[in-house]
Amino acid sequence: MVAALELYLDVDATRRLRTLWRALEAEGIPTMGSLHEKHRPHLSLAAARTLDPSAVAKALDGLPVARELTLDLDFTGQFVGRVLWLGVTPTAELLGHHQAVHERLAAGGVEVWEHYRPGRWIPHCTVSLRVPNPMMAQAVRRCLEILPVRAHVAGAAVADHANDIAYPLT
Repeated sequence: MVAALELYLDVDATRRLRTLWRALEAEGIPTMGSLHEKHRPHLSLAAARTLDPSAVAKALDGLPVARELTLDLDFTGQFVGRVLWLGVTPTAELLGHHQAVHERLAAGGVEVWEHYRPGRWIPHCTVSLRVPNPMMAQAVRRCLEILPVRAHVAGAAVADHANDIAYPLT
């Protein structure tokens, strides 16, 4: 089980990323779009095995989590395990917002995975969790075809798709 504090993208960026998902799926490459019908392209600010939405909301009370941010998806990358993602350029504004969110979560006693904490976090939008090894180059090439993508934050939520939780935050 995985829960995350997700920032959602504007309509145009979401449409472009869903088009990418469909193109990859048509080529036999599984994407985030096939995991759950409610899954949306997003940038995760924090993640953990579980997150209590009420505790997260309380810790972040008064902080505009879904604040106006411009996100530039300019490159692609991979994590161990065949995870493919689009990289978000780490601007001072984005990193400062991430730091503020984590300071509030820590003060509120909300535990998150170490690799999502400031200084370790790699801002990214996951495309696929399991690209078949022989298809990785093809998948990367398809991702590069849509880049760059400029997105604007259009919402935020604590999401746990395995348990059908989507708790909106402001």
